[in-house]
Amino acid sequence: MMMHQSSLQSGQRKIAIAVDLSDESAYAVQWAVANYLRPGDSVILLHVRPTSVLYGADWGLVDQSLHIDDDTDEESQQKLEDDFDAFTSSKSLDLCNPLAEAKIPHRIHIVKDHDMKERVCLEVERLGVDAVIMGSRGFGASKGSTKARLGSVSDYCVHHCDCPVVVVRYPEDKDGIAPSENTEASAREAA
Repeated sequence: MMMHQSSLQSGQRKIAIAVDLSDESAYAVQWAVANYLRPGDSVILLHVRPTSVLYGADWGLVDQSLHIDDDTDEESQQKLEDDFDAFTSSKSLDLCNPLAEAKIPHRIHIVKDHDMKERVCLEVERLGVDAVIMGSRGFGASKGSTKARLGSVSDYCVHHCDCPVVVVRYPEDKDGIAPSENTEASAREAA
C-alpha cells in the first residue's frame, strides 16, 4: 500500500486500463483520455490473454466444435498460438492510439492466464497501480431493467482489486445515449 501513497503524494499516478481487445475496451481507453487521465499520469494497458486460442476478445468460450483434436501436431498448435500472440500485440497497439495522440506515457503489459478476472486483480496489485479503468458491456443487466449491473469481470474486479476500479459503460448507440433515452427525449419534444 505504501507504493500507492508515494505515487499519489508525488502527483504522479500509475493507472492501469484493463482491456480485452473489444470495442468496449477501446471506448474505455478513449474515455480515460478524455475524462480521467491528467498530466503526469502514466498508463499501463493491461491485457490478460487467455491460455488457449479457443478463447476470444469477449473473455468467453468459443464454440466447442472448433476444438482442436489431440492428434494435431505441436507445430500447428504453436502456429495458432503465435498467430494469436501477434493478433493480441497488434490489437493492443491499436488500443494505445488515443494515449499516444494525447502524449500520455504508456506501456503494454500482456500476461497469459486461464482466469482473466482473477489475473487482472493479481496484476493490478503486483504492478502497484493507483486505479484501474475497464469497460463493461453490461451483459449482467437485463433488457428493460432500470437497475444497471456490471459484467462478471468488472464486477469481480470491483470487489477484489486492491485499488479503486472505474467501470466505463459502453454507450448503447453512436451518440452515447441509450435508445430508451432517445425515445423519451423524442416523446417530450413531440408533446
